[in-house]
Amino acid sequence: MSTDQTDPGAPAAFASLSDAQWRERLSPEEYYVLRQGGTERPFTGEQRDAGQRGVYRCRACGAELFTSETKFDSRCGWPSFYQPAEGANVRYLRDTGMGMERVEVRCGSCDSHLGHVFSGEGFDTPTDQRYCINSLSMTFQEEDE
Repeated sequence: MSTDQTDPGAPAAFASLSDAQWRERLSPEEYYVLRQGGTERPFTGEQRDAGQRGVYRCRACGAELFTSETKFDSRCGWPSFYQPAEGANVRYLRDTGMGMERVEVRCGSCDSHLGHVFSGEGFDTPTDQRYCINSLSMTFQEEDE
């Protein structure tokens, strides 16, 4: 992806997109999850069972988020990772919606909603964290052999 500021795909350009421009770029379902903070139904996402090696990127802007090496099966119905990719562009927000306190995970490049991160659930992972991410929030780029 180019870093030229005139390129509509450049990360800085995403910060200035209007709501109408986001609606043009994304399907209604993608818009609901990425821009309105929605959640796709569990056990329906295309990235949930992917077993290939590669990189998961933000569907809205292409920023690298996670790698297949940190993906694990948490049986929660959404893709789960135990940490973002090294140098990944993610940010965290306190989320007190739905009657509980959670940590929302957003793309640091375009501020799209990705999902939530949970800690202390007892998964046998190096971080004891579960990044529960909507499939609609990501694309997958398979690693070259």
